[in-house]
Amino acid sequence: MPLLAIETTCDETAAAVVTRERAVLSSVVASQDALHARWRGVVPEVASRAHVERIIPVIDEALGRAAVGRSDLEAVAVAVRPGLVGSLLVGLAAAKGIAAVRGVPLVGYDHIAAHLYACRLARPDAVRDPCVGLVASGGHTTLFLVRSPLDLVRLGGTIDDAAGEAFDKAASLLGLGYPGGPEIERAAAGGDPRAHRLPRPLANDHDRLDLSFSGLKTALRYLVRPPGAPADSPPPTGRRRADLAASFQRAAVDAILAKVGLALEKTGCRTLLVGGGVTSNRLLRESLEGLGRDRGVTVVIPPRELCTDNAAMGAIAWERLDRGEDDGLDLDVRPGTDRRRSQ
Repeated sequence: MPLLAIETTCDETAAAVVTRERAVLSSVVASQDALHARWRGVVPEVASRAHVERIIPVIDEALGRAAVGRSDLEAVAVAVRPGLVGSLLVGLAAAKGIAAVRGVPLVGYDHIAAHLYACRLARPDAVRDPCVGLVASGGHTTLFLVRSPLDLVRLGGTIDDAAGEAFDKAASLLGLGYPGGPEIERAAAGGDPRAHRLPRPLANDHDRLDLSFSGLKTALRYLVRPPGAPADSPPPTGRRRADLAASFQRAAVDAILAKVGLALEKTGCRTLLVGGGVTSNRLLRESLEGLGRDRGVTVVIPPRELCTDNAAMGAIAWERLDRGEDDGLDLDVRPGTDRRRSQ
């Protein structure tokens, strides 16, 4: 009997049906990109309202694709941390309703840990604990020591913007669309990454595993609109925009690579797990794989549909169910981020 997993941490409404053997029978994601494009970022209230409208249709579609009825479910799982509180509550309410009516266990799971668990879904035979884990997304850029699927220790992370947030802001400066990551990648394809010298903040700090992207974003801003330039100056176009996008993308990837390499050195781990929407970026994927080859480290990166927010990675809830755990209807959301993610 399968598990229904629900994901509503930010601006994707997602549901998936996963068996105890971690076979994904269905995975449905309803994106809100078009709703937030005018603001070039996620508006929490808009996201919450969209989840309310979409949650039941998405769940029904996931069950239908899997040819599974509510009466066939063994348990319900829902992401309860971290995320936007309004969005999280919509998913939790739906999960509680189904679990209560069916009388099955209800289990909460950590969205960030689930991103790394997607690696185990994609390549279960390649994962050897302990590992270094990198989660790079719109709201998070964090490095972990992964002792087991449910035992993650934070090694370091961004002290300001997350990588995905920085890409969104860079795209806005360059007059590109939203979300910024794919837009920057497309623009960069026709540019020279060496055209502009941009900083790699903290890349040369070998004492800590923190990252920073705000200085990189500011440096791009001054290239696009130097001090004293009119506030309504048009964004760059053509080859100049392509060169700026390529230079920004290369600098952001280099900053991440520096800290991943340092984390591997400090921990001695021989496996790197990678997750989060920013890891859909081709340059980042190829660079991490190259780092692994150079160091003799196994790098596990899920396919793109498992990198961006989805509910299939909610299969991590089976790890708790296999231990006999059940949060029950008292389960609540925890929007903030824990330094240590042992569950």
